[in-house]
Amino acid sequence: MNVCKDALEILKETSRTFYIPINRLPLRLKEAVASAYLCMRAIDEIEDHPKLDNFTKAKLLRTISTNLQAAVDGFTLDQMFLGFSSYDSQLAEVTIRVGEWAKLAPETIAPRIWDATAAMADRMAYWAEHNWEIDTEADLDRYTFGVAGAVGLLLSDLWAWYDDTQTNRLHAIGFGRGLQAVNILRNYKEDRVRGVDFFPNGWTEDDMQAYARRNLALADAYTKALPNGPALGFCQIPLTLAHATLDVLDNGQEKLTRSAVVALIERVTNGKR
Repeated sequence: MNVCKDALEILKETSRTFYIPINRLPLRLKEAVASAYLCMRAIDEIEDHPKLDNFTKAKLLRTISTNLQAAVDGFTLDQMFLGFSSYDSQLAEVTIRVGEWAKLAPETIAPRIWDATAAMADRMAYWAEHNWEIDTEADLDRYTFGVAGAVGLLLSDLWAWYDDTQTNRLHAIGFGRGLQAVNILRNYKEDRVRGVDFFPNGWTEDDMQAYARRNLALADAYTKALPNGPALGFCQIPLTLAHATLDVLDNGQEKLTRSAVVALIERVTNGKR
């Protein structure tokens, strides 16, 4: 089985938004970014699972973290599956196959991806145990850093690993935070149905809009500083869609239409910054 090809198929099923920019990357960078994205998606599916209780989510997340931290000289897929095989009927395929995604990364960058995934799984476990209680903007900053800002830092390390592209790491955090804040705004009604509220006490949609735009301003600075190349091509698509999503939400619509998404992606991939 071609693991990279199979990984891209799973990626396409879980997120077309990221499938397109990842699939356009050069092969070694594609393997690294696909590995990172699918590992993160694997643990994200646990955090958002509609049927698992918070205790079980924390247990599974910490198990994945522990297994990755033990991967000093690599690991077998059986070792990666230790501790959560009894839940395989309840978990998404992308989660069950997390060991495959972890092994997909080129060996010279794989430990950085394992470290980032392990750390994020631990942070998600903390938030699951505390039922995602976000009372203040500082709490929101901690959450958005833990699950997204840190991804921006990982991406910066991947760009530097591949072709020595250097980035502003504070702006990289804003890139991740901004995208996460847009996701919070897009999904907050569904989140509240399942008993989770990422809005600090007293915050309205306007407040979260302002938070998202502040961080997307950092993301804009991050992207504008990138040279022409794979990193820029990757970052432009999700950032463009995030800005457009904020605009339609601000106009009272629930989300971008599929035709609007296609048009925006075509505009970006045709080189219009």
